[in-house]
Amino acid sequence: MSTPVDLLLGMLAIPSPSGREGELARFLEKAMDDLGLAARRDEAGNVIGDVGAGGGPVVMLLSHLDTVDRPLPVRREAGRLVGRGAVDAKGPLAAMISAAAARPSFPGTIRVVGAVEEERLSRGGEHLARTVPAPDALLVGEPSGWSRVVLGYKGKIDVGYRVTRPATHSTNPAAKATDVALGFWHDLLDALGPERDHAAFGRPAATLRGMRGDPVEAELDIDCRIPVGFDVTAFAARLDACANGGEVTIVRHVPAVRSPRSDPVVRAVSAAIRREGGEPRPTLKTGTSDMNTVAPHWTMPMAAYGPGDGSLDHGDDEHIEIAEYLRGVAVLTGALDELAATL
Repeated sequence: MSTPVDLLLGMLAIPSPSGREGELARFLEKAMDDLGLAARRDEAGNVIGDVGAGGGPVVMLLSHLDTVDRPLPVRREAGRLVGRGAVDAKGPLAAMISAAAARPSFPGTIRVVGAVEEERLSRGGEHLARTVPAPDALLVGEPSGWSRVVLGYKGKIDVGYRVTRPATHSTNPAAKATDVALGFWHDLLDALGPERDHAAFGRPAATLRGMRGDPVEAELDIDCRIPVGFDVTAFAARLDACANGGEVTIVRHVPAVRSPRSDPVVRAVSAAIRREGGEPRPTLKTGTSDMNTVAPHWTMPMAAYGPGDGSLDHGDDEHIEIAEYLRGVAVLTGALDELAATL
């Protein structure tokens, strides 16, 4: 039987960018079976493993298989594991599998899920929420650091904009497509308000993720991050009003999500962190995760947790400290014990 470190190394050795997670899913289906979990894959390609005595509450541990498509050589060095996904989110997923395998007599069912395409469209999480009965508690595996528990994530709105203008000489004073697109970008920022801040959970912000154009045709790809309670309908109406003859498309809307500190999952993880000698630090994240994806469909206690430094997500130095990873396994195991006693 592989150790938690062996499991994570095996996962890191298999590239799994969004849309190409099949090899990793097959590897984990066998690995989970070997560790005592009854594993299978669903129609979307998610790998699901169950363990426990049954007949009680279902606790779901949900993370994702995919990574960004930026290959990174895998190696073990100086007490750390280096590789794409070490932090986001093969490390948290491997920790969840290892914790579940350590509790085969859990009074209910521990359901571990490795979802596909979280980095792109959250297709795996969406399929899961629409096809699997809601668990009694949910813990999403994302890097928080071993002593932090994540209460919530900002939401997002992906906006597309396209505009055309008649061909004309560059000296003609008529607005060109690129001029109009630039004006729309500034109008969108105004629509978000003057206190835009990517670093603040309670404030919206936007990133111009992509732009292409010339005087005749221009396109923008805009990523807006939004807080809990943001009025998406009013925002979309304002964008339509300032489109200036262009076409505005709301490509995707993912609502923000936040659990209270009194949430049973938050309390279980916090208690487990204390058992490992840490001081739990509730955290709010300004990105998104599958916690956002499933929250519109499922209403149950939920939080996010996972070993690893989230500032290394997608970076060229993505790695996880082995000691941090093993503490994460211990915290997750302790959180399962807490949930077994309280649910």
